[in-house]
Amino acid sequence: MLMKEPGIIQNRDEHEFGKRLGIVVVAFAIFIVAIIAMLLNIQVINVKKYKQKAARQYERVITEKAQRGVILDRHDRMLAESIQSISFYADPLIVRNTPLFDEKGKSVVDKATRKQKVYDNSAAVAALFARYLGGNKSTYLKELHRKSGVATLGRKIPVSKALPLLAEKIPGVWSDKDQQRYYLNVAAQVIGGTDIKNEGSSGLELQLNKELKGIDGTRIYQRSATGKRYPAPDAKQQDPVKGNSVQLTLDADIQSIVEDELAKAVEKFRADAAASIVMDVRTGEIMAMANSPSYDLNQRTTWSPDKSRNRAVTDSYEPGSTFKLVMASAATEVLKRKAEDRVSGQNGIMPIYNLFIKDHEPYGNISFREAIMYSSNIVAAKTALAVGSEKFYAYTMNLGFGRKTGIGLVGESPGRVRPLERWDRTTLPWMGYGYQVMATPLQILQAYATVANDGMLMRPYIIKKVINGEGKTVWECAPKVVRKALLPQTARYLGKEYFKAVVDSGTAKNAGVPGVTVAGKTGTARRAAGGSYSRPVYVSSFVGYFPVEAPRYAIIVVVENPKTAYYAATVAAPVFSGIATRMIACSTEMQKSLAFRSDEQAALDAVSTVTVPILTGLKGTDAERLLKWHNLEMEHSGDFDGCVVSQSIAAGQKIQRKTIIKVALGSGNKKGAFLWQKP
Repeated sequence: MLMKEPGIIQNRDEHEFGKRLGIVVVAFAIFIVAIIAMLLNIQVINVKKYKQKAARQYERVITEKAQRGVILDRHDRMLAESIQSISFYADPLIVRNTPLFDEKGKSVVDKATRKQKVYDNSAAVAALFARYLGGNKSTYLKELHRKSGVATLGRKIPVSKALPLLAEKIPGVWSDKDQQRYYLNVAAQVIGGTDIKNEGSSGLELQLNKELKGIDGTRIYQRSATGKRYPAPDAKQQDPVKGNSVQLTLDADIQSIVEDELAKAVEKFRADAAASIVMDVRTGEIMAMANSPSYDLNQRTTWSPDKSRNRAVTDSYEPGSTFKLVMASAATEVLKRKAEDRVSGQNGIMPIYNLFIKDHEPYGNISFREAIMYSSNIVAAKTALAVGSEKFYAYTMNLGFGRKTGIGLVGESPGRVRPLERWDRTTLPWMGYGYQVMATPLQILQAYATVANDGMLMRPYIIKKVINGEGKTVWECAPKVVRKALLPQTARYLGKEYFKAVVDSGTAKNAGVPGVTVAGKTGTARRAAGGSYSRPVYVSSFVGYFPVEAPRYAIIVVVENPKTAYYAATVAAPVFSGIATRMIACSTEMQKSLAFRSDEQAALDAVSTVTVPILTGLKGTDAERLLKWHNLEMEHSGDFDGCVVSQSIAAGQKIQRKTIIKVALGSGNKKGAFLWQKP
């Protein structure tokens, strides 16, 4: 038997050990390389991805909404402002698995599992929100039974309704500050509104959304091991930038008067709708632009497409006799027609091209002044034929018809004037008294304002300027002369010889204003319904300006389809008178500029009352500011940092200006009224 030598055995063992050691070293080296590769992947190659993943575990980025800019009238009174409201959210998983605590605040532990006991709190939370916010309990339960994401329990809730819920401490439920747009509630169709995200959705709110909305800020928070949230120390916090303010040319007082007079006319004559505009003839500034029916800007449920339409600029119609301004202008400059010239009314009927033009009275041989005073369609048609198509078309276009006025409001209609080459033989005589042409109320007003302004056609405008947070003007509109449409002597002659006579002795006696000279023209136009004029659907209108000696203001009133009467002398002219009388009576500045003194105390009384606004739920500062808008005073009891819980005079009541409203304020929370933090 052969025996192995000890040296050979030892060498073999050493070789095996070295081999195994080499394998371990290689494996360890591979492991080290893998770790290094992983670290490179995490810290170098995909560092952004893992940073974001880690941040999600302990960081939360919150967008802080910028406060929307205010909308002001010409006297810096706020027409629209963003005020504080509350939105409620919940984490459904926490609500459905709420930790249980005993009376001493200690966790209740299940002895068997040694885990903290939990319970489903969703039914109780749903019942609580249904109780205070209204709505169906099942709606809140549906939100709280979401499998993932955040449940929305209420958005933009008034502080008064949110207060009871803010006093509760419900695990998994939290509140955020939000903004709610508050409106003085005039010029609804002009100003428009905002959507649920506080973005403009209609009117100037939409048109100027970029200027008004501002720039949102961001807040980055981190969590500690205990779950407490604190601002990230090394993160850049971005403050929100408030939106710019927008000042309009509107006068809130005059706007309210116009809306009130229109509403009364619509009700009295059972009309479908009405529109009116007040313009400064020297500058083109729109001081009021109103429509009826209207809606409540603070109550979205009152909105409808019909009520939100700004008929003053979007709707065009055959104007009828108010369009005779074009005929009279052309007759004065082209035909050299004078007020005393005799013309024939053909006893009220004029055959033309197998058709007939009729007057409401059988006028014979009358003066041209009388023809305009009594609104003879026959004389207007014959005069237009004498002027000729080309010149009549030129005057029509020069006075602003057939194109947009340049006011810049969304939805403005250009009206319609047929191109000259498309005129037929009836176009000219019919246009002479306001048919076969379409115009908006704003276009008609602009034409009469041109006569009032010595023949200079001004661009109308309603946006005065945009102001940034530092009070500096970003951009501003200024009066702009579009063109010289008439000779100054022609414009003055038209006003004093024709349109003043219409109000003094003609069809518009009801448009008179005590103590002020007025010039203007009525229009009673039959509107086509279903493509036919056989059914009597009328548009009654009056447009005028005052004072005739030195014109300052022009007003148009248009009433659609009045049913208890339809002649403009009965329907539209008195509305003009009511608007002009009241706007003069309520403005000492206007009284001085017109050298006017009203002895009609009834007119003064009509504008000396205001409607009490809803104050409940507003902070003390907001309530005081809101009352100042309405020319009311405030006395308060309680913490001024708190919210209004009651007011001495109920909202909606009409009271005298400068009346003192007493309000009770709930205790304020100087650290903020938002008591819950998201866990």
